[in-house]
Amino acid sequence: MTTPALPDLHRRSFLRSSATLSALLAAGVWPFPSAWAAPAPAGILHAGPMQGYVAARSGIVWLQTPGAAEVFIEFAPEDHPEAKKRTDPVKTLAANEFCAHIVCDDLTPGLNYRCIAFVNDQPVSDKPIILRTQKIWAYRSPAPDFTVLAGSCAFINDPLYDRPGKGYGGGYEIYTPMAQENADLMVWLGDNLYFREADLLSPQGMALRYQKDRAFAPLQTFLRSCPQIAIWDDHDYGPNDSETSFEFKDDALRLFKTYWANPSYGTAQTPGVFTKVSQYDADFFLLDDRYWRSADRTSPGEAGKVMFGKAQIEWLKNALLFSNARFKIIAAGGQFFNDDDRYEGWNQYPIERAEFLGWLQQNQIPGVLFLSGDRHITELISYPRPRYGGKHDYPLLEFTASPLNSSPAKGDKNPNRVPDTLVEARNYGVLKFSGDTQNRVLTLQTKGVEGQVLWSHDITLADLGYDIK
Repeated sequence: MTTPALPDLHRRSFLRSSATLSALLAAGVWPFPSAWAAPAPAGILHAGPMQGYVAARSGIVWLQTPGAAEVFIEFAPEDHPEAKKRTDPVKTLAANEFCAHIVCDDLTPGLNYRCIAFVNDQPVSDKPIILRTQKIWAYRSPAPDFTVLAGSCAFINDPLYDRPGKGYGGGYEIYTPMAQENADLMVWLGDNLYFREADLLSPQGMALRYQKDRAFAPLQTFLRSCPQIAIWDDHDYGPNDSETSFEFKDDALRLFKTYWANPSYGTAQTPGVFTKVSQYDADFFLLDDRYWRSADRTSPGEAGKVMFGKAQIEWLKNALLFSNARFKIIAAGGQFFNDDDRYEGWNQYPIERAEFLGWLQQNQIPGVLFLSGDRHITELISYPRPRYGGKHDYPLLEFTASPLNSSPAKGDKNPNRVPDTLVEARNYGVLKFSGDTQNRVLTLQTKGVEGQVLWSHDITLADLGYDIK
């Protein structure tokens, strides 16, 4: 079937119309690439720019145009605007969903760079970003103080495709205080968007969900405010409770790589979204709890039932042993240590979990903390471990941060919940790293949609198994 021609002047607004997109799909027509075949207007973006991973000497800027275009970034230090540089131009094409990952390199550590995106040689002048490179600190000075945000479950209402009844999403004003945090990093913990039933009938439908949600207006300022990295959970991987059998899982992985700008995705031998991100004296080990996951209905006692899979766990073990970071933060979409989780926590995969916990304790690794989402509640968990006489038998702490925009849920009877940390409302998490080398403190906070502190909890190095004298 031939795709209907679209008026060039109205192409962008046409494609944003859910009714029009629905009509095209119902007629068996896929709007990518034909409907976006005309060049994007000069100086116009569909979504972004968004900061991806930012290192000491380079940073990634993500953006999406409303059609084929040539794009580049012009950047200069804030205190030397005359020292402008331009990245090499990149073409946004239908094959990459008209998205681009543009690398600004040859940067100086510890500087702020003002970046302007250009589309077809015209600046997107109303949407600059300030890219802050990481400072050089190792062997020179104590680690800097820095702030990391975390959150999950970002449902954006779309009445044409949502289930009947009251909209499941809301609280979109949360992105204003998040942008004002001036954070050094945001970790998206999964369910970063929600595929609807109609979306999941084809990879093209999944691509349309990404295309629409990424352009959601309340998100844009926040996506520009700080580096964004992500993992997924079931709803931005596939259907509810989806696992390794999902027929479009490779398309889901392609879309994830297209729309997020992590430093890496899996390994050459083991596909997935898992990666490691370093921010000063913290290493974040971001896990993929879907691509290799066994079906939930597999018997818990079956030796082959896995949430992460053997290859990914081996990668995690090696990465932990290699890490010299004070703080080693292991993150996944689902909960690790809520033994009252009747749904999809790691407690439903007891053999894989027990094997890893035994290895972790045997290797006496200090500084480990866990980060999770999924549950539409927030809580801090303190999970006791057997005392074998080692100095690293400290209880394992897990910070669950959820939901950003989905409807909140009621907490269960988790016996290991730290008192007064249960939040049954939309919120985001804050991790503040501060203090000198011997008195380093990690402050965990949960903040509401207006940025108000709902609870705060300090974690010292001694709490994470360090012998500080």
